[in-house]
Amino acid sequence: MRAFAVLPLLASALAACGSDEGSGRPTLNWYNFPDDSGALQKAADRCSQASGGRYRISYNKLPRAADGQRQQMVRRLAAEDDSLDILGLDVTWAAEFAEARWIREWTGAAKRQAIEGTLRVPLQTSTWKGKLYAVPYNTNTQLLWYRKDLVPTPPRTWAEMLDMAGALARQGKPHFVEIQGAQYEGLTAWFNTLINSAGGSILNASATEPSLGPPAVRAAGIMRELATSPAADPSLPNQMEDQNRLAMESGVAAFELNYPFVYPSMKANNPELFKNFRWAPYPRVDANRPARPTIGGIDLAVSAYSRHPDLAFEAALCLRNRENQLTAALEGGLPPTLRALYDEPAFMKEYPFSAEVLAALESASVRPITPVYQNVSIAVSHTLSPPSGIKPESSVNTIREQIDDALRSEGVIP
Repeated sequence: MRAFAVLPLLASALAACGSDEGSGRPTLNWYNFPDDSGALQKAADRCSQASGGRYRISYNKLPRAADGQRQQMVRRLAAEDDSLDILGLDVTWAAEFAEARWIREWTGAAKRQAIEGTLRVPLQTSTWKGKLYAVPYNTNTQLLWYRKDLVPTPPRTWAEMLDMAGALARQGKPHFVEIQGAQYEGLTAWFNTLINSAGGSILNASATEPSLGPPAVRAAGIMRELATSPAADPSLPNQMEDQNRLAMESGVAAFELNYPFVYPSMKANNPELFKNFRWAPYPRVDANRPARPTIGGIDLAVSAYSRHPDLAFEAALCLRNRENQLTAALEGGLPPTLRALYDEPAFMKEYPFSAEVLAALESASVRPITPVYQNVSIAVSHTLSPPSGIKPESSVNTIREQIDDALRSEGVIP
């Protein structure tokens, strides 16, 4: 990471680093994903006003792609840039940033407030070596979306879903199962969901070596089975979440594994098909074992180089309070991390699938928590792409070898 210190800082980022220091009111720079709904800006404005003039929060938009977001923050933190205060981290970054000592540990009253009422699984993404390094801002999980006119009763397992897709194909009806098959993070998340749903994990509990084993072989086998069946969209090897959404909206698919953003999109883009657009829990690997879909989301951390760390902790708690999380859910489509909001009438009305989302989050899995997660993800997605080329046992052996290299700081570099 020292190499990043000599790289030039991004000019656009530096231009955003204004402050009111001369007036005695510090500006806290909050860097987060670019939000088009206005929910994040509203949160920044509310918390600035609520501070009573003690600080102002400036919401700075990071690049749209997750890789670009991470790259910008890594470069600036490696250069010990003190103009970063609050950082919106992808749920896979906390361990890496904590190990590099770029973010501060949450302790005392701030930690108690961060934990209180927060869903258990999202908190895992903010924790490294038993310490809390961030606070969950929002979360996300996939559901099974299906067409009720084609499938009166949704499948409970992957085997049932592939059987239903095959039957629809033989009848000449829409039958594709839309899922993320491109060589990127979504493919890793798919594998992680299946391996956890089969009772396994990618890494051991201490994140010191690969776990994998029979559950991983089974997960890889399901991926190959879909990719080589009539259920596979011909575009599967190139599909990400948005391509899945578009395919479902076009009417060629019967099933879709995706995030809740597809619901308002279907309502707006294909009202006729929307009448039969339904949701169900993520399919199980085993009928007697709940599925464990992989969660996403953003965690808020405080930079180790912030000139106002105490204010930054206070502001971060405000940004993810009940009011701001509800706004982010209703206007930005981001499921909250506060358990109480799932009983909020306004949220339940906007999210008619809120009970299924909550159930999924409570049994969900997280991606491997390790400072070298980027390497782990590359090992998985490169080996399993394209899904039709997977050879379950040998592919898992390759992943095991590459992850072992990554954990020993050898092999692939993100």
